Amino acid sequence: MCRVRLNIAYLGGGFHGWASQPGLRTVQGELEAALAQVLHIPAGRVVLTVAGRTDAGVHATGQVAHFDVPAAVWEALPGRAAVSPPEALVRKVNAVLARGCPGVRGYTDVVVNSARQVPETFDARFSALWRAYTYRIADGPARWRPQRPDVLWVAAPLDVSLMNRAAQPLLGEHDFLSYSKPRPGASTVRTLQRLEVIREEGIVCVHARADAFCHSQVRTLVGTLAEVGRGAKDVGWPQRRLLERSRTGEVKVAPAHGLTLESVGYPPPGEYASQALRARRYRG
Repeated sequence: MCRVRLNIAYLGGGFHGWASQPGLRTVQGELEAALAQVLHIPAGRVVLTVAGRTDAGVHATGQVAHFDVPAAVWEALPGRAAVSPPEALVRKVNAVLARGCPGVRGYTDVVVNSARQVPETFDARFSALWRAYTYRIADGPARWRPQRPDVLWVAAPLDVSLMNRAAQPLLGEHDFLSYSKPRPGASTVRTLQRLEVIREEGIVCVHARADAFCHSQVRTLVGTLAEVGRGAKDVGWPQRRLLERSRTGEVKVAPAHGLTLESVGYPPPGEYASQALRARRYRG
């Protein structure tokens, strides 16, 4: 068997999230069907493991996934073409994805940017050191652009300086129960490495990076900071919410469409397995 890593980008509005769901269009479902067709493998035999399972409406420019394929199938993929197996896979899969995408001809809302064979110790999810997201907000009608479906529109201006001050106490390892939708038996302890608010070309960009994120954590962080930015809450409120460790009615979750998974970081190949073991430990 060969293990193959994919770098993937998608516009989330046309999908019901990453994970496959019967009868619904999902990123995983579209990719696995395209891969099965290209590799001439029965449907259901190609299974993708992803770095971050994005919610419905969330976008990605640097998503990472891996799958395993028989070595003979991988080597035969180019056929008579003078290209490598990774090049052949990218060309063929994107052609299939473009045919299956509803809407404009010559366009697809999910693409495989690159592919490469990796050691069998690589795990797209557990070998990752961090995930980085950006949430974009256009605060005022002068900045609203219909051509940017990855940006949230709000009418009131946001105070970036106040949002940054409010973000600082949230950095480091904490129990983010107040900022997530906990799953039964899952820990809500995470290490937040970066939470910074920057205005870029007029757009308010909230950059968040952590070893991993809980369900809805980034959107809740953004929603909470935005309350401070518009003057509805004081600078100390996000920290008080963190210390409460309680998901109450005060939870503010920003809409999904402003969020983009930008990149995923990995250690050198020799550390894939050891990092995967560390990532699997329970923290609580």
